Amino acid sequence: MIELAAGDLTVTLAPEIGGSIATFRRNGVDVMRALTPERAAKGDVLGVASFPMLPYANRIDGNQFTFDGVTYRFEANNGAERFNVHGTGWHSKWQVEAATETTARLTLDRRVAGEPYQYRATQDFTLAPEGLTLSTTLENLGPVRMPFGFGHHPWFDRDADVELRFKADHFWLEAPDGVAGSRITTPPELDFSRGAGLPPHWRNNNYAGWDGTAELRFPARGVTLVIEADPILSSLMLYADPKQSFFCLEPQTNVPCAVNKLEAGEEGLGLVVLAPGEAMAGVVRFGVR
Repeated sequence: MIELAAGDLTVTLAPEIGGSIATFRRNGVDVMRALTPERAAKGDVLGVASFPMLPYANRIDGNQFTFDGVTYRFEANNGAERFNVHGTGWHSKWQVEAATETTARLTLDRRVAGEPYQYRATQDFTLAPEGLTLSTTLENLGPVRMPFGFGHHPWFDRDADVELRFKADHFWLEAPDGVAGSRITTPPELDFSRGAGLPPHWRNNNYAGWDGTAELRFPARGVTLVIEADPILSSLMLYADPKQSFFCLEPQTNVPCAVNKLEAGEEGLGLVVLAPGEAMAGVVRFGVR
C-alpha cells in the first residue's frame, strides 16, 4: 500500500490490487467506500474504493467485436456475469514507478499472448489539501490500430441522505446482461441536473454528453465531493441497486458496448482509435469540501 497525505485528506493506493484506490478520507471520514483489511488480504478488487477501467470501460456485448475486418474474442471476467467488463487493468498488478508524500505514479505494461489488446497505462496521482487529481495515459503497444477507452470506477457508501447533481444530454437504456440498449434524450424523471437523491429502484445506465462535472453530497458525513473530468471523459455511468450498501458513479471516455456499437456504425461513442505507438490521456479531479 502507498499512503498519500495533504491537509486533512489521505489516500491509500493498492498497486497490486488492480492499481486501485483503497481508501480516500477527509479527517478520517470515508469519501469513497473503503477497502476493508479482510478484503485487502484476499486481493479483492471489487472491494476497493476505485479501480481503473482500461483499455475500455464497461461491457463487450457477446464477448466479441469486429474491427478493420478482424474479429476479436474475449472471456467473461467478472464472476457469474456473461460478458467481459472493464478490460484487464483492474485484474492486473501495477508497478510503482515513483512515490512521494503527495504523489504517486503507477504503470502497467500489459502484453499477454492471445489477448486482443496490448497496451501501456500510466496513472499519476496528486493529492492536495483541496482534493485528488488523477491523470491517466493509455498507449497502444499492439501491432495494429485498435479502438481504446478508459475510465475510473469509484464506489460510494449508500447513505440515506446522499444527493447527486450532474448534467448530461443522453441516457442509454439498459438491455439484458447489463448491455447498453438504445440512446434517448434524458427524460425529466431520470435527470439529475437540479440535484436528486439516489433512485429507489435499480439503475445501471450510462449518461452521455456529460458536461464533466458531478457533485455528490453526503450531509451526514459533512462532505461534498465534486468530480471534474476532462472533455474526453464525456460519459458518466450510474450503478445504484437499493438492495446494496453502495453505489457507483463512473467517469469514462466511452459508452458501454461502444466497440459493438462502433461495429454497427453508430457515432459519438467516445472511443479513440489508436495506431501502434499512439496514446490518449485524460484527467479526473476529485475535489473535497
